[in-house]
Amino acid sequence: MTANKHPFKAEVNKILDLMIHSLYSHKEIFLRELISNASDAIDKARYQALTDKSLLEGGEDWKIELIPDKAAGTLTVRDNGIGMTRDEAVEALGTIAHSGTKEFMKLLESREVKDNPELIGQFGVGFYSAFMVADQVSVLTRKAGADAEHAVLWESNADGTYTLEDAEKPTKGTDVILKLKEDAKEYLEEWELRKIVKQYSDFIEYPVVMNVTRSTPDPEDKEKTVSETTEETFNSRKAIWLKDKAEITTEEYNEFYKHISHDFTDPARVIHYRAEGTTEFSALLYLPSKRPFDIFYQDYKIGPTLYVRRVQIMDHCEAMLPTYLRFVRGVVESSDLPLNVSREILQDNKTVTVIKKSLTKKILDTLAEMKKEDMEAYGAFYEQFGRILKEGIHHDFERRETIADLLLFESTKTEPGKKITLAEYVERMSSEQKEIYYITGPDRAAVESSPYLEVFKEKEIEVLIMTDDFDDIIISGLGVYKEKEFQSAIKGDLDLGDGKKEEKQKEFGDLLELMKAELKDLVAAVRVSGRLKDSAVCLVAGEHDLDPKMVKMFQAMGQEVPKGQRVLEVNPDHELIARMKGLFAADKESPRLKEYVGLLYDQALLLEGEAPRNPVAFAKALSKLMAEGAGEN
Repeated sequence: MTANKHPFKAEVNKILDLMIHSLYSHKEIFLRELISNASDAIDKARYQALTDKSLLEGGEDWKIELIPDKAAGTLTVRDNGIGMTRDEAVEALGTIAHSGTKEFMKLLESREVKDNPELIGQFGVGFYSAFMVADQVSVLTRKAGADAEHAVLWESNADGTYTLEDAEKPTKGTDVILKLKEDAKEYLEEWELRKIVKQYSDFIEYPVVMNVTRSTPDPEDKEKTVSETTEETFNSRKAIWLKDKAEITTEEYNEFYKHISHDFTDPARVIHYRAEGTTEFSALLYLPSKRPFDIFYQDYKIGPTLYVRRVQIMDHCEAMLPTYLRFVRGVVESSDLPLNVSREILQDNKTVTVIKKSLTKKILDTLAEMKKEDMEAYGAFYEQFGRILKEGIHHDFERRETIADLLLFESTKTEPGKKITLAEYVERMSSEQKEIYYITGPDRAAVESSPYLEVFKEKEIEVLIMTDDFDDIIISGLGVYKEKEFQSAIKGDLDLGDGKKEEKQKEFGDLLELMKAELKDLVAAVRVSGRLKDSAVCLVAGEHDLDPKMVKMFQAMGQEVPKGQRVLEVNPDHELIARMKGLFAADKESPRLKEYVGLLYDQALLLEGEAPRNPVAFAKALSKLMAEGAGEN
């Protein structure tokens, strides 16, 4: 049958071009990607064979074969896994649907990545790494099963097109045939292939085999040799998570992590243990050192790979971990689950509940241990994943105090970049201080210049600085830590002054009433401030209102936000307020007095990062007052 030529989708064509011309060193990882794909294909065949025995055509001798052909200059990676239909071949090899494709292209275009080619696996484009070493890639595949159609041959020279035609293949599975470039012929050598498999794919469950020819003495004539070809397995195959910890080196742990995560950095911590008792399982988990680029995407894959009696059931078992620990990678193997377990069954399975509880506790305990023993390493980890860990305060009520112990914050008494725990903050509190004070803002610089901190600076009271956009919701959900309640510096009615707030409120009562009447529905009230020392006014949210930063975030997302009860606080000791009091006493109807009120409200908006109600009117009024003041001098 004539081969049909098809164009790659635009993003695939661009990725091929960028990959071929942007990735130079560590080209050998193409083999890791192809072996991983072959392993996945066998996993699928084994799993589906639990309910469809026709998939076991040819028996259960699962393996991945490497077939170098020096004469033809080709390297074939063959598996006897699930195979592909014609439509599946087009979907898998001619298109990319992964949400991170655009980010990957930007990365290739914007920075030097030749020393980090493992990124190709992280971004779901592993198959295309073959074009780093091959001028032509052919994929001969036949779907497993009694009703499988003809085999399909897919071919491409990375020229922007690929061909597809029916073909013959006697067995199920897939052959990936690489026509190697002249500078990639070393990948036809046994020693090179053996080295790569040992380095990157030693823990693949299925044997990675190759026919190896050796010269041995001729038993009939010792002066002569004869060639003998045998099939050798290059990988150790033993599941690393089932080994004893004493048998595994740090390098082996790290390589297995890179194999399952497609990360190019070593993990921050390894968690390897076996649980025994009513529920038995083995777990090998990793805390990464770098945050995945797509961890905040909605379709980010959560959970460890699940094995049941050495059969991979799921790539990502989301039922095993809470979402706030979604950065954890690893493997869990259980013999207490049925082989035909489904995602739906897992949701209500008691064994899974027990495993999830154990894994969660073990991870949190490891983080606590890391924080205690190596604060510098924990700080680096927290910089990457602290924002995600905080979500546990909101989602995991049972463990929120445990999670709270793991949180780190800068404060008004720490050096920039240095962070403290909540426990350290509480230890440093004076005996008179009853609450844990915090302030939210876009960054430390903006927070430190905030008028809301004026009285705290004067009283030398430490305030935690929180810059993540949802910090206020998280802390409000926590509510109390070690019997100390949290109090926002920008919300509620504080009185940290000289104890004369009520007296001042009465003294300025008539002026405050006029200001409230002038501002009408703009504020819920006008009151004397217990937090201002240098500024004249500030706007304060109600005790239970959303933080202004959260309001902005929700509005940017197009969500309606309940109208909060904003309060204008006035500093009675400020010279301007004192003059307004005198002006009020002289003439309650003075137009200038009302003009001052409007200007003060707009000033309060500016102090919290908002624009004045009418910038033009605000500028004119300010210019007018400045001119009048200059004339008086």
